[in-house]
Amino acid sequence: MSERARGLAGGETWFCEAGALACCLPAAMHSLVFLCAQKVVSHHSTVHGALEFIPKELYPVLFKAAFMDKRTLVLQDLVQTWPFPVLSFQKLLRKCQHCDRALLQEKPNKLCVQTVILGVVAYLNEALEDRLHSQSKRQCLQVLDMTGLQDDGIDQGPESMSLWSRTVTLAKACIDVSKHQSKCTKRTSKRRKGPYSSSVTLPPPQPVSVEVHVDLFVNSTSYGVLKDALQNNANSVLRLKCRDFRAEELPIASTVGLLEFLDPTGVRQVDLRFNNLGLSGLRVILPHMAKFTNLVSLKLPYSNIDVRRLSAGMEGSLHYFATQLSRLSCLKELNLGSSRLSGKLRQLLGDLQGPLESLELAFCYLLPNDLAYLSQSLHTPTLKKLDLSGNNLSDSLLQPFQHLLEEASSSLLHLDIMECRLMDIHLESLFPALCRCSQLRYLGVFGNPLSARGLKNLLQRTMGLLYLQLVIYPYPVDCYSENLPWPPTSSNLLNGSVDEEKFSRVSAELQQMLLTASRTDVVWTTNLCRHNTLDYFNL
Repeated sequence: MSERARGLAGGETWFCEAGALACCLPAAMHSLVFLCAQKVVSHHSTVHGALEFIPKELYPVLFKAAFMDKRTLVLQDLVQTWPFPVLSFQKLLRKCQHCDRALLQEKPNKLCVQTVILGVVAYLNEALEDRLHSQSKRQCLQVLDMTGLQDDGIDQGPESMSLWSRTVTLAKACIDVSKHQSKCTKRTSKRRKGPYSSSVTLPPPQPVSVEVHVDLFVNSTSYGVLKDALQNNANSVLRLKCRDFRAEELPIASTVGLLEFLDPTGVRQVDLRFNNLGLSGLRVILPHMAKFTNLVSLKLPYSNIDVRRLSAGMEGSLHYFATQLSRLSCLKELNLGSSRLSGKLRQLLGDLQGPLESLELAFCYLLPNDLAYLSQSLHTPTLKKLDLSGNNLSDSLLQPFQHLLEEASSSLLHLDIMECRLMDIHLESLFPALCRCSQLRYLGVFGNPLSARGLKNLLQRTMGLLYLQLVIYPYPVDCYSENLPWPPTSSNLLNGSVDEEKFSRVSAELQQMLLTASRTDVVWTTNLCRHNTLDYFNL
């Protein structure tokens, strides 16, 4: 027996024994298998030479080890020989018993993600060539699930891959595979005709395809390549199935065109922002969303909606907008942030078929009758997430908001009241309602003119909220270097100079209060970046 053959035989024995070990070990011992997997993937030649001997039970742990250690050659080999119908980032990279890291919650490594995509492309190209030569290998991989990768859009370093970049990379991969597929189809057609145009009987080619479940982010720069990829979706062996669709700064016609190409059964969220749609634009776009029968989340922030001075024609557009919203039977999350909705909340939400669980109305110039309607509506008892940031809750909205908070207290998990001009005295009046929110996990009060004393009072009063995990609080007004105008505006607070020494003392006192109360499980921070990681689907 040659030395290489003996090595492969030894590899076969090791992999089989490790596979059996992985199946029978208790969960606490699985880390041993993971450590072994890390050692194995560090030698590409070992894995490559023993692929045919690797028990399929070891593929997931080898994939995770290769992804963690950036072993791209091993990753590509594993993808090209993947023995299961589904390769899911969600399942393979979430935190588990193998190690302490949850790779899905980290920014995805660019080379590793690209390698997985290239591995699928190589896998399909090989399958197409096999079909061309009438070789029938059984196809295993059918779905690549790339949803759930972390992307907060902040501090994207050279090694990370943003959602926009993943969208472009996948779109280009689809186009490349489609071109190769066309060439193979032409060559197959020539073979079937034969050299003298006589009919040649060849067995029908085995069907082959991979469906990529993915979140897509498109803007004017990436529109062209994504459109080309989606146009070929129906006939391509590499197909995109969108879960969450986000478009920024696109013309109305381009947005409609892309929505028409999306698989209607897969879309759960549509996020259109900075597109300057207005009511007239939404009137064009919303009818195209009725086909998304599983649409749970609709986000339309910064859409330039202003209902404060409506002409007769625009009143009709508002009614049409509300009618189209009511057709979205599965809708649970709605974001109309930075729209001017003064006095029209009942008209917009009154005809929805079911209650909302997440409602974002930041900077919407709401009136007391808007909050009065909301507190009596079918939505309030089911609200998990409520964002009223940027509305002036310190004046005529204070009492209606207090009532709304009482009505939502049994279900509310996430409350954003940033930049609402709330001072200590206003917060004091909200404490009875706020402390009834026994399920609250997140509270955002950044940008409000609160003093150090007011913050300590807030911490003390919310200590009994046992599920509270994160509070984003403002720099106290008594920690600013210069005298602020009173009452200070959000702009004064955001642009003012903070005395870091004073603030450090206050921050230390807050942390000491948490420590004394044995509530170090609660994070109190002024860092708004923590806010961006929160999502309705994770509540």
